[in-house]
Order: sequence, then C-alpha cells, then structure tokens
Amino acid sequence: MVGLIGEKVGMSSVYDENGVNIPCTVIWSAGCVVTQVKNIEKDGYNAVQLGYGVKKSKNISRSVLGHLKVAGADSCLVLREIRDFNKDVVLGQKLLISDLFSVGDVVDVIGKSKGKGFQGVVKRHGFSGVGGATHGQHNRMRAPGSVGASSFPSRVFKGTRMAGRTGMDRVKVKNLEVVRIFPEESLIAVKGCVAGDTGSIVVLEKN
Repeated sequence: MVGLIGEKVGMSSVYDENGVNIPCTVIWSAGCVVTQVKNIEKDGYNAVQLGYGVKKSKNISRSVLGHLKVAGADSCLVLREIRDFNKDVVLGQKLLISDLFSVGDVVDVIGKSKGKGFQGVVKRHGFSGVGGATHGQHNRMRAPGSVGASSFPSRVFKGTRMAGRTGMDRVKVKNLEVVRIFPEESLIAVKGCVAGDTGSIVVLEKN
C-alpha cells in the first residue's frame, strides 16, 4: 500500500475519450515528507509516517519539533501513518502525486465529513416524523416517537437512534478511479465524491 496526504479543492467534471461526462473530486498536494519509517523489529509493524503542510513552530510541542528535526522537516500541519508502505523510502524524502499515482489507478480516500451540529432524528437518521397535522398533533411533526418500553426493560437500549451531534466523522470512500493527474499544478482528480469540506485534509491510499 502507498498513500499521500492532500487537501480537497472541490468538485468538477471531465470528459473521457467517449465524450462521457465524469463527475470528479479534485485534490491538491504539494508533497509529503517522510518523517518516520517503522519496521517490525523495532516498532512491531511496518509503516511510514508522512508529514504534510506548514504550521507555525510556536504552535507545535517541543517533542514533535524534535521528532521532525530528525527527518529534516521544520514543521508539519498534520502527521499520518500509512501501514505496509510497499515503496522504498528514506527519512526526509519528499513524495509527490506523480511518484505514487497514475491515471487508471483505484484509490481509497479518507476524509472527515462536514459537521452539521446537533440535529434531530429527521435530518440525522431520515425519520419521516409522525405523519399529518390532524387529530390534535401539535409540534410533533419531526419528533422521534417512542424510544423505550415501560415496566420492562424500564430503560432505553443502547444504540437507539435519537437526536445528537451529526457529521465530523471519519469517512473512507473506497475504489475511486484516478481520471486525471496534473503534475505541474500538483493536482489529482478522482471519480466520484469525497467526504469533507473545501480545504479539508484527505488521505489517498492505493493497495
């Protein structure tokens, strides 16, 4: 497996050789720095830690700054691990989109979904409400209805679908085809949609 960290630019569309319009998500990545190489002998598993972006040094802990200094990196906005990295890399090496991906590859993209705050059951779980407004129903259109029994079990079961915080979850969209790569602009376009808002951090993985 190989991977790379990038930022979601937004959605667009491209035409293939048959004139079919393909919706795609555009991801930008100026490159990642290899900040750590893990192995089974020392760490118990194989992985490569990648650093992406720039962050002010005053906002980074001293332990992380020392960790990055070993790899020759001044600062990184995010650090992510890619397990079982099957490309030979060395500490401090910079990886670009064109080094790891090509048109036609199938990739998985990990992002964080948009946060929507505290939402009710209609928006959060797709409930239809209690029906019409007749027969004395008042302010019950979007209510969840009954959530538990009475004498037995006298409690609400764990996992019952109720109102609550919605979004800001880790979402992995699998098997997206790479339709375009623009090495000069450090852009890659994958078929379909990717979780996250514009400018959010995403991770591309290829088996």
